[in-house]
Amino acid sequence: MESIELNDPAKIQEFLLKITLEGDGFTTETLLVDVMDAGLDYPDFLKAEGEDPNAIYDGKSPAWAKYHIRQGKRVFMVYGGSGSRRTHYSETP
Repeated sequence: MESIELNDPAKIQEFLLKITLEGDGFTTETLLVDVMDAGLDYPDFLKAEGEDPNAIYDGKSPAWAKYHIRQGKRVFMVYGGSGSRRTHYSETP
């Protein structure tokens, strides 16, 4: 999968709405809900990279393995890929 970077909040939300993560570790029906639950209600940066056969974008697999989503000083990350996928949230100083 080619890496993707987005800086438009509306496009980021649309993108995250189409991401489903299945398999072991962290899973979700739509990544947008988890990003919003982490407090990023208007993310202004997204980078997705890698390839995960258990990740689905708009009904098609594979999709990206790592997601880095930022809103100001808040950062929500999904990393590890299939089998060991997990999330990390931080707020930079």
